[in-house]
Amino acid sequence: MESVFSSAEIARPFEMFSVRHEYDEDEDPRKIYLVVGAYRTEEGEPWVLPVVQKTELEMASDKSLNHEYLMYLGDDSFRQAATRLLLGDKNPAILEGRAIGIQSISGTGAIRVGAEFLRRVLKFKTVYICNPTWDNHHRIFNLTGYSSIREYRYWDAAKKGLDLAGLLDDLQQAPPRSVVMLHACAHNPTGCDPTREQWAKIADVMEERKLFPFFDAAYHGFATGDLENDAWTVRYFVERGFELFCAQSFAKNFGLYNERIGNLTIVLNDPSVITNLENHMMILIRGLYCSPPNHGMRIVERILNNPQLFQEWQENIRTMANRVLTVRKALRERLEKLSTPGSWEHITQQIGMFSFTGLTPHQVEFMVKERHIYMLKNGRINMCALNSRNLDYVAQAMHDAIVQCPT
Repeated sequence: MESVFSSAEIARPFEMFSVRHEYDEDEDPRKIYLVVGAYRTEEGEPWVLPVVQKTELEMASDKSLNHEYLMYLGDDSFRQAATRLLLGDKNPAILEGRAIGIQSISGTGAIRVGAEFLRRVLKFKTVYICNPTWDNHHRIFNLTGYSSIREYRYWDAAKKGLDLAGLLDDLQQAPPRSVVMLHACAHNPTGCDPTREQWAKIADVMEERKLFPFFDAAYHGFATGDLENDAWTVRYFVERGFELFCAQSFAKNFGLYNERIGNLTIVLNDPSVITNLENHMMILIRGLYCSPPNHGMRIVERILNNPQLFQEWQENIRTMANRVLTVRKALRERLEKLSTPGSWEHITQQIGMFSFTGLTPHQVEFMVKERHIYMLKNGRINMCALNSRNLDYVAQAMHDAIVQCPT
């Protein structure tokens, strides 16, 4: 009997999973995996933040906790704490009661819920997504049913930096009431963020064209180790008077990757519409996943609302951010010492977990096939995957790839 599933179109596997499969099958002892989207220690191991471990131990003995369902919009204390973390306690939007949070299933869930609301309730049809970007941005808006998914230029491959002129020109052509996805900090995959002066120009165009900002804040605190600095862009847009969405993820900055804890911060100009907005959100969430997760949320909520734990968390964040900065400097120094063709300033100018190395797909193929160093075809690597044991080997391989496979 023929299976009904045989009619399904062939689905291509995600590149990162294909690369991971190749890596797992590789028996060469030199193999290195630079694709992982998570923090790694100098020993190459996952890191449970000490403040998280401490909090979990306290929770384990707290008999007041249970595993009951949360309400659709999530835990009120968490929602408020997460929103304050992003916007700041003294932000006018908070003081005037026109900023709220919606607990979500990490940043991905926050983007999906926000995208659903903008399309189904507010009838937005067009979204602009930067090129390149985190691949899930396209997927989420496509599955949500946007009729027009467009790209705006972001990366200048020649100068290995931001294509500001192209970015502004593309947004200048955007029709009013277009959603624009923006990375709050530590742009994924390039690690290249606009300067504050450049952000002001982006805001000018968006204000002029009446575009709706939708920020993705997946690396708050992880980018520079400074929570205030990493939140500047979102706060600036609020200060400018924009209504906006911002998807927050607590996967990277808390190391809670599999707990799926996030928040959709919403800033409005008219607080009287909040009740209706929340009602619409409840309807959407009920149909998507019913209610958000509890355990990881409790960890984040306790840390954000306890001054001592909050201070310990900030120290943990700085530990991660500083290690990334150290690795960036070390890789650049090695490439320059080898007299590797090209300029390598972009390695230290970029910020956050990822780096757009500038390697071409052909050079990446050389890295994989000849040196057993696994990375994405666009040349993106996770800086956390580098350490004192593999830096020399990776730098030499990058040098050889560029020399033997010139562009």
